[in-house]
Amino acid sequence: MASAPTIPISNPSQSSQAPIATPAFRLFISRISSSIRHGFSQRRPWYELVDRSAMTRPESLTEAYSRIRKNLGYFRVNYLTFLALVLALSLLSHPISLFVLLSLLGAWTFLYLFRQSDQPLVILGRTFSDRETLLGLSLLTIIVVFLTTVGSLLISALMVGFAIVCAHGAFRVPEDLFLDDQEPANAGFLSFLGGAASSAAAAAAPAVAARV
Repeated sequence: MASAPTIPISNPSQSSQAPIATPAFRLFISRISSSIRHGFSQRRPWYELVDRSAMTRPESLTEAYSRIRKNLGYFRVNYLTFLALVLALSLLSHPISLFVLLSLLGAWTFLYLFRQSDQPLVILGRTFSDRETLLGLSLLTIIVVFLTTVGSLLISALMVGFAIVCAHGAFRVPEDLFLDDQEPANAGFLSFLGGAASSAAAAAAPAVAARV
């Protein structure tokens, strides 16, 4: 007598297991990298920025303001790159502040933004809720930025960089530049930075929304 064919039995835990999705952190890095590459593709040639033949003293404050406004719109990516370089050099010259800032960024990234919501944070045997983690990280950020030298270092570097940018914009004659009058109104000095921030917010939004 022939035996009945064996019916394969599937494991419910294996069949219901969803494929591993791309981590939110990778999506965050991908969007930031894409935004930065897109921003750098809009930068102007550096020789236009340092053209000494186009440097003249403005005759009035009104003319200086007009030059700054036009140059900020034209060289916005170059100026942002210069500000980032000044900020990086300032942090590299103060390695302790750089370490503190990177540690704070890592704490926000791995302890709150991209930590799985079903994995509670346990430190020294104590479990912290998402609200307690957010409150602790916010308090730590306030202490680092306002009560240590990190905040003053960042502000000083940005002020020095912005002063150099404004001085260059006031002395650089923009008449030889191809200024597009049809440029959108939001394509100003901080448009590239705003685009990167929007991409970062869009990437981190699902992780934050899951904790609200």
